[in-house]
Amino acid sequence: MDNTQHISAGDFSAWLKEVRASLITEAGTAVNCGSCNACCTSSYFIHIQPQETKTLARINKRLLFPAPGLPKGNVLMGYDEQGRCPMLTDGRCSIYKNRAITCRIYDCRVFTAAGIDPGDSDKTLIKKRTDLWQFEYPTPQDRDDHQAVKAAATFITTHADCFPDGAIPHNPSQLAILAIKVYSVFSNDAVTSGKWSNQEIAQKIIKTNADFETSRLKSNHQQV
Repeated sequence: MDNTQHISAGDFSAWLKEVRASLITEAGTAVNCGSCNACCTSSYFIHIQPQETKTLARINKRLLFPAPGLPKGNVLMGYDEQGRCPMLTDGRCSIYKNRAITCRIYDCRVFTAAGIDPGDSDKTLIKKRTDLWQFEYPTPQDRDDHQAVKAAATFITTHADCFPDGAIPHNPSQLAILAIKVYSVFSNDAVTSGKWSNQEIAQKIIKTNADFETSRLKSNHQQV
């Protein structure tokens, strides 16, 4: 008998809609973290954009360095010898109201949704948390949506050879998020019936992701 005390992750379709909106607007999601601070203690580099002036004002510049491959002004904040964010004080975020967008939109339920392991040994605490999440399926659509997200994650990880170099990420977080952004591809009858080749599916994933990113950039432009 499984005596694990699961934590409700919410109704799947409602959560999926919320997390996709969060990725577009960068507004964040409501995560039932409780006392968990695994994401703050798991050796994550935190990306901070140049327009995040309130966040940058709260962080010692010595803790920041230029983000590789990104335009000037984008920086990363590292972690200490124990993998902890330097903004963590007594187990809590000391700049919570001004935390980075990266932190606002972080939702470890993406790993549970996509069926993707959070990563190596330094992500053990996150793995423990994601193993506890349990989604609810009040309607058949909830279950169908979850199956589509997992199918997207499985295809991306097992058919990497169908994508051009650089088209898909290798970071577990980014892989899970990509599956959430393109899950609709796997609700298409052409996919579920086997009418499309793997190459055609890969191209559809690339286009769907590009369309999602266009929506995100347009939303950010409107907020400026």
